[in-house]
Amino acid sequence: MPFSYPQNTGTFIPSTQVWDVSEIYSANLDPKLTELLVRIYQNIGLIATNVNYKDAGYYATQPFINGQLYFPNPNNNSSTSQYPAYRQVSRLVINFGALPNTATKSVAHNLTINSSFTFTRIYGCATNPNTEFIPIPYVSTVTINDNVELWVDTTNVNIRTASDYSAYTITYVIIEWLQN
Repeated sequence: MPFSYPQNTGTFIPSTQVWDVSEIYSANLDPKLTELLVRIYQNIGLIATNVNYKDAGYYATQPFINGQLYFPNPNNNSSTSQYPAYRQVSRLVINFGALPNTATKSVAHNLTINSSFTFTRIYGCATNPNTEFIPIPYVSTVTINDNVELWVDTTNVNIRTASDYSAYTITYVIIEWLQN
């Protein structure tokens, strides 16, 4: 059963004001201590903001807002009801399993994809336990018969192999998208 897109799922530090600076000023503290507390408060806010702008190195099998920000949706402007704001990127890892033998294999991603989705990255890697590794998609420099295609549709992550890659038994596919 597909799960719905979870809003605001990620690892974010609250960056809203936690303390009211006027309380520090009204506490009748030594002016040097007051200044120190205000500067600490400002620096904590800066740290939270900068941590929240990072690209999280978290690869989960559930959708996760990864910290990447894309430019505002060009369709939103002063004449639309939605305010033009930076858009969060979500990431999902698909544990794809073994690659197929000269065939197409599909694995459900369980997202409810509609016209509001825009994919930003689709990539992966396959491992042959005998210490061979290939990127997905893979384009052979020698022969077209060794290529591996990767694409996503509204239901599945799909991989098509032009030859036998079934020895590659561990495959992870990462998809990242915007939901406009």
